[in-house]
Amino acid sequence: MTARAASTSVRASITVEVPIARAFSVFTEGIGTWWPDDHQMREGVVAMGFEPRVGGRVYDRVADGSESRWGRVLVYEPPSRVVFSWDLTSRWQIETDLDRTSEVEVTFTAEGPSRTHVVLEHSKLDRHGDGWEEYRDSVGSRDGWQGLMDAFARVAAA
Repeated sequence: MTARAASTSVRASITVEVPIARAFSVFTEGIGTWWPDDHQMREGVVAMGFEPRVGGRVYDRVADGSESRWGRVLVYEPPSRVVFSWDLTSRWQIETDLDRTSEVEVTFTAEGPSRTHVVLEHSKLDRHGDGWEEYRDSVGSRDGWQGLMDAFARVAAA
């Protein structure tokens, strides 16, 4: 008898009624336009940034100008794919041990000139260590990535 391994990833997807280039741009460089305030890891975030290149930062900035990098761009292939690290612990703090970070891959597939299917997979969640299953369940919940994808879709279509 073998035990089934717990999934170490979650997926969310959505179809948006915009061209692929717009969907990619809003998701990446426009991250601060759709990421909800109640999903910020710090109080008082005034801006979010996504540096559009491999090695770029995913970060937030508060009013005093201080920044927190919580992700690194690992793959940047506009307009079809982006992968970034998720450098947050299961307690929503910055993770400095890169061996304990997970990855978020987002693919964009044109379904016509003005329609794009977007699939997000947050993988390697077990790398976060003890409690990773609860972390997976949190980001995989309706208020996790799927809720963020819904927020992204509303802004992309506006």
